[in-house]
Amino acid sequence: MLSAFYFLIEFYGYGILIYSFLLMLSYSVLGAISFFALKEYIGQNEGVDYNDILPSSIAPSISLIAPAYNEEKTIVENIRSLLSLHYSNYEVILVNDGSKDNTLQKVIEAYQLEVVNFAIDYKLETKGIRGVYKSTLPALNNLIVVDKENGGKADALNVGVNISTSKYITCIDVDCILEQDALLKMIKPFLHSKKRVIATGGVIRIANSCIIDNGKITDVRVPDSFLARVQLLEYLRAFLLGRMAWSDLNGLLIISGAFGMFDKDILLKVGGYNHDTVGEDIELVVRIRRYMIEQKEPYKVCFIPDPLCWTEVPESMDVLMNQRNRWARGTIETLKTHRVMFFNRKYGILGLLSYPYWFFYEFLAPLLEFMGIVLLLLLAIFGLVDWTFFFILLAMVYSFTIVFNLCAILADEMTFYQYKRVKDVLRLIGTVFLEPLLFHPLVVWASVRGNIDFLKGKKSWGEMTRKGFSKENEQIKLQLSTG
Repeated sequence: MLSAFYFLIEFYGYGILIYSFLLMLSYSVLGAISFFALKEYIGQNEGVDYNDILPSSIAPSISLIAPAYNEEKTIVENIRSLLSLHYSNYEVILVNDGSKDNTLQKVIEAYQLEVVNFAIDYKLETKGIRGVYKSTLPALNNLIVVDKENGGKADALNVGVNISTSKYITCIDVDCILEQDALLKMIKPFLHSKKRVIATGGVIRIANSCIIDNGKITDVRVPDSFLARVQLLEYLRAFLLGRMAWSDLNGLLIISGAFGMFDKDILLKVGGYNHDTVGEDIELVVRIRRYMIEQKEPYKVCFIPDPLCWTEVPESMDVLMNQRNRWARGTIETLKTHRVMFFNRKYGILGLLSYPYWFFYEFLAPLLEFMGIVLLLLLAIFGLVDWTFFFILLAMVYSFTIVFNLCAILADEMTFYQYKRVKDVLRLIGTVFLEPLLFHPLVVWASVRGNIDFLKGKKSWGEMTRKGFSKENEQIKLQLSTG
């Protein structure tokens, strides 16, 4: 009996070693593909004047939908940013999802809104609409504000889709700040691709500690908060060394809910955003890709690596843990809903590569890591740990994480060069060595809690309070003025 127990322990240890090797190998392959894809993208777009699209009569219409819930701290600044984009044919639809604070009132006062009669095409079922507002200022005739009963982000986005009159839908988190040419770059694949483009996604950048003036990023800075800096590293890895590769392989399963553009016709055909998941962004992309494959229609989902969208990430531990808990639940819900794709040749690279990757490395990885930690503690208590093997494995994983993070920083510096201060880059490099030790375990625990909450049937988002850009800018400007 004891020998069997030792065998199981040894088998598990070698299994974890093989799993870790395959995980690092997959990251390395994706990173290499991303480097070549980034180089190709930079070469193809070097010297391209996106402003050629701006005055063009063929520029398609775009509806930019921004759900808002309790966003009074940043709402006026955020809308100002959305209204200042360089594009000739777009509308901004702000959907107030039953906010309990002064979000709606602040918008009404800042932009001189009044209730109007508005014809709504209810193609998607949603919660009730209380009123539709437009500005009395002629210069803001492309701003529409909708006040509705609270129903969650997916419901608010579907209201925006019903309200919209454009061919393309852009969904954005209202706390985000867009680069002025963001829509020009996002619409380009729809106009020039040989296949029908059904969706495009862009890189999400972190705005914490950046200076924002009149809805624009005027000074890019590495966040002062350690929690924000480690998330910056995560975003660099995920977008520049992850999604860039999956896009190049035509296997991208997620477009960030913070900023994505969709073909409205396809969006309506698949029934809009799903109300029954907290991961509406990944679930929608999987569903529309699955729909196109089942309809046997050629299509493409594109990814734009340019820094187009800036968002505020959590600097509170509680808010961060709620967010990662929700991400874990959203991943599980999506994998469960579309499990028919798992190793199904009918779905091509999605079924044979993308879905299995998300299952084994996005869903299972934190669970296996947590189980490994628990097992290690138990074995240590009984003196059964092979410490030489353990430290070799730990050093291997830690070293790989450091190198991969440094590659993400290098990819950013070689392409889009956002952080121009030497001290900013040095602070980011310093964070690389702390992230696996201080931050990663928290993410693992949040994911485990997400799995537990999924089994309990939890559907809520949790509190997602924000610090707010305006207050942060005042603090930074004060620091600059006082040296």
